[in-house]
Amino acid sequence: MRERPLQNTTWGNLPSELGGFVGRGTELSELGRLLESSRLVTVTGVGGVGKSRLVLAAARSAAEEAQERYCDGVWLVELATVRDPALLELTVSEGLGLTDHTTRPPRTDPAFAVTEANRAELTELCARLDGIPLALELAAGRLRALSPAQVLARLEDRFALLTGGSRGALPRHRALRTAIGWSHELCTTAERLLWARLSVFAGHFDLDAAEYVCAGPDLPVESVLDLVGELLAQSLLLREETAAGVRYRMLETVRMYGSGWLESLGDASRLRRRHRDWYVGLATWCELDWFSPRQEEVAALVETEVPNLRLALECSLDEPDEVHLGQYLAGTLWFYWAGCGRLTEDRHWLDRALEDSDRPVEYENSRLKALWVLGYVAALQGDGVASMSALYECRDAAARSGNPLATAYAVHRLGCLALVSDDMARAGELLGQALERYREAGELNSNVLMCQVELALTLAFQGEPAAALALCREVREICEERGERWTKAYALYVLAYAALDAGAVDEARQLLTECVAINHAFHDLVGLVLALELLALVAVAEGDPEEAAVLQGAAEPMWGGVGLQLFGSGYFNAPRLMCRERAGELLGAERYAAYAAEGRGLSREAVVVRAQRGPGSPEDGKTRRPRRGRRVSTSL
Repeated sequence: MRERPLQNTTWGNLPSELGGFVGRGTELSELGRLLESSRLVTVTGVGGVGKSRLVLAAARSAAEEAQERYCDGVWLVELATVRDPALLELTVSEGLGLTDHTTRPPRTDPAFAVTEANRAELTELCARLDGIPLALELAAGRLRALSPAQVLARLEDRFALLTGGSRGALPRHRALRTAIGWSHELCTTAERLLWARLSVFAGHFDLDAAEYVCAGPDLPVESVLDLVGELLAQSLLLREETAAGVRYRMLETVRMYGSGWLESLGDASRLRRRHRDWYVGLATWCELDWFSPRQEEVAALVETEVPNLRLALECSLDEPDEVHLGQYLAGTLWFYWAGCGRLTEDRHWLDRALEDSDRPVEYENSRLKALWVLGYVAALQGDGVASMSALYECRDAAARSGNPLATAYAVHRLGCLALVSDDMARAGELLGQALERYREAGELNSNVLMCQVELALTLAFQGEPAAALALCREVREICEERGERWTKAYALYVLAYAALDAGAVDEARQLLTECVAINHAFHDLVGLVLALELLALVAVAEGDPEEAAVLQGAAEPMWGGVGLQLFGSGYFNAPRLMCRERAGELLGAERYAAYAAEGRGLSREAVVVRAQRGPGSPEDGKTRRPRRGRRVSTSL
């Protein structure tokens, strides 16, 4: 029988209520009533009246009172910042926690189409107009002459499209441009200029970014803070608390008005380049800071900045003379793509950045970086052909251009590819060479330590646990000295593998519990599912085949989001096969299948909580199922 999802704050992704929600009882009740009978409920109102807080309060109430109806939780998905249609489905998938590292399109049927007349177009129309009542009224007026699809197609110039309105309305309400323009006229010259320049941001931005991008001789940097305060007071900017601190954003319609004003000033291209330069610099700093105690802060910052990073990538890749900056940016963000569960999006940008191979020699380093990152990502996805092609190109080009560091990265990732392809002898040789090259170049970061972990794994797989332990203990010490946690989790995995092979079951569980916690915190699905697979074998060794079957079942759908299950590797698959065989012997085929099905039905958050409970811990307030009282040999 499937367990009910655990009642905790991770069931869904609704943000916490920072202050008390007072009043609006009638509206909350009405929203609850509407949600019972409708799949779509739209809340409209002018900016700043509290639509978001009202909707979030209603969503929390719905989640608490109707758990059976919303059995997978209630989720918030922000779409206002998405510009590229190819990223829409990725954004929705990520908002729902559906991590997918594979090469498949996010929609696991791409040919699907809604057949009901114009429901999809009308829904999108409402969303793109920010639910602003005046905009919706003017759009409805255009439906006399245009279809919803035609209105959508013309929304890029929404201020020219949305004119008209009731003849009896106030003049400033007769067109959306005039309505927004009324607020614009009330602004000072400096406020108008900042409004226009802030329109280059997508989604949230912070004060530092606004000062760098927007300041200039006609807008002193010291004036930006006061001007931001004025725009906030006029509800032209919104202030929000995020995991990365206080940030600001504009409603899309307000942003587009400012964007039009910026174009009319003839300054749009320059501001877009300044925006791009800021985020290239931010990514560079974050890559360096990833190897530090601030690793989780870096992850949270980049997560918040994804819309702006996408815009910076688009800005670079759309200009033939600046593609090298797009290659550099896509490669520099490797730590986020690989470490925080964004492999599919990374593959999108890297493939696009590397389409043009005819680059000047002075930009070769940017291309080399993008190539080895692509090789790394493709290997993790199980796409060996693409991985090998990119890495051989990187290695050969690096040798020609005299770039020893790029050569080291290419050799390292070729070793990683050999590891997941079960060629342990070649993997050990290449990874050892890469470590020597890193040391010669004086390179030390998360990549270098990961190379050492991967070398240790080849030794463990080949029955050399002592050598593997020595390498991973050194990595663990360096990670703890530097505050690095992402690579540490992989070192813990290898240490747990060796401990389990030596019969130290309790030690293996302790190591894997920490490993699971770190991987889940970083949304690293590859590391998480590997740890769960090994933890299932630990459960068998503890005499709990039921829990082992549940964990194995839970891991199966996660592999669907990574790519090839256990990379198609016999070595990585050995613990899973051993666990399934021994749990199956103890439970019988029918009971094993039932427990595995229970695991497949658990949410990722529930699986993580379950994996960290440990033997004998209470389960949802109940005593956990009794152990069988004996341990089972699990020599690997």
